[in-house]
Amino acid sequence: MKEEIVIAGFGGQGVLSMGKILAYAGLMDGKEVTWMPSYGPEQRGGTANVTVIVSDNAISSPVLDTFDTAVVLNQQSLDKFESKVKPGGTLIYDPSGIHRLPSRTDIRVIPVDAITASIELKNSKTYNMVLLGALLKCRPIVGIDAVIRGLRKTLPERHHHLIPLNEEALRKGMSLVD
Repeated sequence: MKEEIVIAGFGGQGVLSMGKILAYAGLMDGKEVTWMPSYGPEQRGGTANVTVIVSDNAISSPVLDTFDTAVVLNQQSLDKFESKVKPGGTLIYDPSGIHRLPSRTDIRVIPVDAITASIELKNSKTYNMVLLGALLKCRPIVGIDAVIRGLRKTLPERHHHLIPLNEEALRKGMSLVD
């Protein structure tokens, strides 16, 4: 198994954190992983993306031109990465703020209303975990238990009380995908 993923959106949407948590979850499952962030000088509001590769075997390079899966959170990211999903791959997107819908017919396209789901969870910071749950429902490359272990590694201990909420958000995201 080898999954090449790009997650892209604006800074502040949890793009880099989602990638980091996914990478740690892969490590917790004993997989080979790479995590390669890319962002502008702006901390919030600028574009950000992260490439994550999770594999059963050694990874030769973290640099990719095409992806098995793209998770896009804004129009700019959709415009940039839709064409870079491999035929037969998966594109997950949040329709909020998207004015031109994905048009490819050779990939699986999955809208996930993560904004509404995070509002229902009464915490906007669960947005990225809802999307991660949707990703893992479509592409079960790691289990929720590995994600929880990854959260324990990436979150400062003072935020560990939020792990149950994050698990709830993961499960909510999974429930949004058929």
